[in-house]
Amino acid sequence: MIVYEVRRFYGGVHRVAEHAAQPTTKEHTLRPAKRISTAALIAAIGASILTVPQAAAMDSAHSSRSAEHRHSSLQESVDAIAATGPIGVLAQSTSHHRKRYATAGTADIATGQAVHPNDRFRIASSTKTFVATVILQLVGEGRLSLDDTVDRWLPGVVSGNGNNGANITVRQLLQHTSGLYNYTADIPMLASVDGFQNNRYTTWTEGQLVAMAMNHHPDFAPGTRWAYSNTNYILAGMIVRKVTGRSWQQEVTERIIRPLGLHRTLAPTTETHIPGRHLHGYSNFGGSGKTVDTTEFNPTAAGAAGAIISTTADLTRFYTALLGGRLLQPAQLSEMKTMVRTPDLDIVWPGASYGLGLMRIPLTCGGSYYSHAGDFPGYTTRDGVTDDGQNVVVLETAGDGATDLSTEQAQNNLIDRELCAAQRQ
Repeated sequence: MIVYEVRRFYGGVHRVAEHAAQPTTKEHTLRPAKRISTAALIAAIGASILTVPQAAAMDSAHSSRSAEHRHSSLQESVDAIAATGPIGVLAQSTSHHRKRYATAGTADIATGQAVHPNDRFRIASSTKTFVATVILQLVGEGRLSLDDTVDRWLPGVVSGNGNNGANITVRQLLQHTSGLYNYTADIPMLASVDGFQNNRYTTWTEGQLVAMAMNHHPDFAPGTRWAYSNTNYILAGMIVRKVTGRSWQQEVTERIIRPLGLHRTLAPTTETHIPGRHLHGYSNFGGSGKTVDTTEFNPTAAGAAGAIISTTADLTRFYTALLGGRLLQPAQLSEMKTMVRTPDLDIVWPGASYGLGLMRIPLTCGGSYYSHAGDFPGYTTRDGVTDDGQNVVVLETAGDGATDLSTEQAQNNLIDRELCAAQRQ
C-alpha cells in the first residue's frame, strides 16, 4: 500500500543485512485425488491449509518432488527471494493439479519462530481489490454508477486548491486516473523510523486523510493520465458508507470474507495487533534509523487503501472466486479487467496496466496474469492469477529487502515461473 510502494519500486528501501542470515526453509505439496469443481476447489484450498499437520506436509513435499521441481522448485524461488535480504518469505502456488507452500526465514525475530504457511500478514494495497469488488457489486445492484461523480455521493469533500469532486468519477477513483494527490506522501508515520514510532497508534479519520490531499493541487486533470494515489480508495471507502449506510469493513466482511469462508482474513478498524500466528514486519524506513518491528500500528492510517490482514490461502481463495466469476456479474468483471497502460510501473512490471482495483502483467511465456501488489514498511504482498482464476500464486515477504530492485525481480520471477509452468501442464 502506501508511499512505500513508490519507495520500493524506485529502490529506496534498504536491506536489513543483520537478519538475512541462513534461512530456515520448508516446502509443502498437496495433490487432490481427483478433479473438482471451482466451488469445491475454493473450499478445499481454505480447509486444507488449516488442517494438514506441518510434519505430514513436509513429508509429502519431500516424497513428491519430481525431476522438474528439483531443477526449478517453488522452494528454490523462495530461497532466491530470501537471499536478497527479506527476513521472512512465504509463498503458495495453486493450480488444477495441486497446491504447494514454501517458506524461508523468520516470522518473529524476538522469539526465533520460523515462517509458517498459516501465518497472517498485512496485505497493504491488495486491500484495494476487495474494496473495488464491493463497489462493482453495488454497481451490479443498480445502487451506484461508475460514471457517478464524487460530488454525487460526497458533496464538497473533494474541493479547494483546484480539486473538484464534480469532475471526478467513481471509475477514475478505482482506476487511479483522478489526478488526486496521494495523501500518504504527507502522513508522518511513513516518513521515518521516528515518525512511525511517534504516530503508529494515532487514529485517523477518513476526512483527515482526504484533507491532507486537498492541501495540494491535483497532479493532473481527471482522466488525462494515470498515477497511483491512495486518496482514491479512501474516497471509495467513504462512498461505500454513503451508499450502504455501513463501513467498507462491514461490507467487505459481509459480501466477501464470510461468503467465501476467509476465516483468517480481517478488515480491522482501529485494532493495532494481528491476532494468532503472523509474520512480523521489520523496516528501517529507507535507512532513517534503526530497524524496528512495524507489525503493530493503527490501521486507520491505511483504511480502505490498505488495512486488510489475510493469509496466502485466503487470498488464493479470494482471487479464485473473483476471476472465476463468483463475486461479480460478467459486466462488472469486464469493467474491472478493462485496463489503462501504466508506464510509471514499468520499472518493476514492464508492460503493466491497471483496471479497477486490478493490475495486468505480461508473462514471459506469453499472455498475462492479474494481480494487485501491496506494500507497507516491513511487508510486501505479491500475487498472480490467471484469467480463469484456476492458477494462483500468493507471495509475502517481511523485511525491507534489497536496496536495488533485486528483491522485486526475484518476486516477479517466482510468480512468472509458477504461472508459466501451470500453463504448460
